[in-house]
Amino acid sequence: MNSTRVSRLRRVRGCTGGAGHLHAMTLALVFSVTPHGASGDGDWPMFRGDSALTGVAPSDLPAELAVAWTFKREDAFSGTAAIVGETVYAPCEDGKLYALGLSDGKLRWSYDAESAIRSSPTVADGLVMFGSEAGELHAVDASKGERRWVFKCEGEIISSVNLAGDRVVFGSYDGMIYALKRADGTLFWKSPTEDRVHATCAIAGETALVGGCDGVLHVLHLADGKTLRTVPLGSVTGASAAVSGGRAFVGTYGNEVLSIELDDGRIAWRFSDAVREFPFIACAAVHDGRVFIGGRDKRLRAFDANSGEQKWELATRGRIDSSPVVVGERVFFGCSDGNLYAVAAKTGEKVWQFEAAEAMTASPAVGRGRLVIGTLDGTLYCFK
Repeated sequence: MNSTRVSRLRRVRGCTGGAGHLHAMTLALVFSVTPHGASGDGDWPMFRGDSALTGVAPSDLPAELAVAWTFKREDAFSGTAAIVGETVYAPCEDGKLYALGLSDGKLRWSYDAESAIRSSPTVADGLVMFGSEAGELHAVDASKGERRWVFKCEGEIISSVNLAGDRVVFGSYDGMIYALKRADGTLFWKSPTEDRVHATCAIAGETALVGGCDGVLHVLHLADGKTLRTVPLGSVTGASAAVSGGRAFVGTYGNEVLSIELDDGRIAWRFSDAVREFPFIACAAVHDGRVFIGGRDKRLRAFDANSGEQKWELATRGRIDSSPVVVGERVFFGCSDGNLYAVAAKTGEKVWQFEAAEAMTASPAVGRGRLVIGTLDGTLYCFK
């Protein structure tokens, strides 16, 4: 493994090191009976597809996939792309957001944020919104790539934007959760945590659930950002939470997967492997009564969403920081072993595999009958 690849692998998302050096994650926020996100025509407009961060694709994929096109750059594609209409919006660590034709991969425009982009873009009302290493949240015209507004924080922004009415919600490494007015970036409120905020907020109803490197789940009121309650997690979090059926599902650096009741903060169930004690960095996907999540022990697992019973596990040759996406009866995910996998959701049987030969920490974006994912060597793949 060359030195460039080693350095990139060390930059994957999550909380690492001691208390003063933890890369915190926003554990997801939680609102909406009808979430923002995936539309009826199959768009993938934000990280994890919708505001509840369920990781469920709005459109199906063929049984066999082939590479439609690739787009190559020198720096990593570590953030997940967005797919809206006939355009792919891809963030790159070279500091640019690329707008590419979905059908042919041709460059339509690029926007220079002047610092690395690891935040996955969110597309809404003609705006593309994403954070940068310099701590700036950018809002860019989706059709032209022209800057609309920029909001400055005091720390890096890897957290992706989520949507709640006329406001956008995200976290920063300055330890704050922010809510801004979507139209012009005006601040509605900011709410402090005890450490860095890394993950994306899930939205459901009028409550925001924010976990971080302080090992606490902060329950916030969306209207003003005030804390309603706190829930001890037993460890720092390393992923955004997925919200479904009145619960939040999230993995932690304490080698656990938790199911949390949204109404009272009770831990409904928790999973840990006594033999393979590795963190869970990837976000969970939730669909049809099952929770799917990958771990740094090189395994993808499926749990019963209600009881926490493990239904199956699939072993790979590398750690799984890429968050799975459910597409019909299959689950797709990338892996640090350089492969993109598809497994049967019911059984965990491997049904398809593509060898990219380079690690993937980005998650698949699935929309309009196509799958887009980037690698740490700077290759963006589109499959059809």
